[in-house]
Amino acid sequence: MSIGTSVWTSFPGLDFTVKYVQVGRWRTRVLEAGHGPQTLILMAGTGGHLEAYSRNLAAFAEHYRVVAFDYPGHGYTTLADSNLEMVDYIEHLVALMDALGIEKAHLNGESLGGWIAVKFAAAHPDRVGKLVLNTPGGTMSTPEVMERIRSLSQAAADDPTPERVRARLEWLMADNSRVTDELVEIRRGIYSRPGFSDSMRHILCLQDPEIRLRNRISDEEFAAVPHGALVVWTSDDPSGPAGAGIEMASKIADGRFELITDAGHWPQWEQYDQFNKMVLAFLAE
Repeated sequence: MSIGTSVWTSFPGLDFTVKYVQVGRWRTRVLEAGHGPQTLILMAGTGGHLEAYSRNLAAFAEHYRVVAFDYPGHGYTTLADSNLEMVDYIEHLVALMDALGIEKAHLNGESLGGWIAVKFAAAHPDRVGKLVLNTPGGTMSTPEVMERIRSLSQAAADDPTPERVRARLEWLMADNSRVTDELVEIRRGIYSRPGFSDSMRHILCLQDPEIRLRNRISDEEFAAVPHGALVVWTSDDPSGPAGAGIEMASKIADGRFELITDAGHWPQWEQYDQFNKMVLAFLAE
């Protein structure tokens, strides 16, 4: 599959909608595509937005009802005025699924999204199918990585120049040339929202060592994942070594580990064709 040069031409001919759904106090931006009998929910990383999965929508929507959304405090969803911890993201996801009439769904989460997916599956095993975890967070607490995420993210939100936003996005990639000018402008538009700088501070609370510790995924939660998981790591992930992903997969019943080369923290973007095939094969088993 080849893609267009634009995020929004990455899925030509796809019937999709982007709308806002009121979920509690959160006016939540939601993209929906596909009409399959099963639902696949796509969840981005810290400070991210639903466009992170734009290169996967067409392939996934051939087989599934696909839902991508902006978390509380993120993207174009209502901004946060207090710290957001795992319980907040999980409560929001439950309520969003209820609002969209989704009884049960597969979850595909990248970074923060993978962290939420495992926590959600442990808390609500009856609401999930399989998990796909792309370079997931939730176990590592490396001070220099947390500080790098915090400094790059907050700098981009405080002063969303093209250079600062590009620096944040380049941290995600194995090849900086894969950060397109359009992707920079999409994120600049979000980070330039009035109040987003303060919202980013509340998002980044999970980079605080004490807060992170009480939100970490426990071995009991890994063991509670009900229907298996595919843990996808990469050759150039900046958040930590592949061994972290191998360990995660080993703690999940029917857990599986796969490595994608020539990719950083966004395998779904940099190596989308390989990623799409890998995910669809796993979910179809």
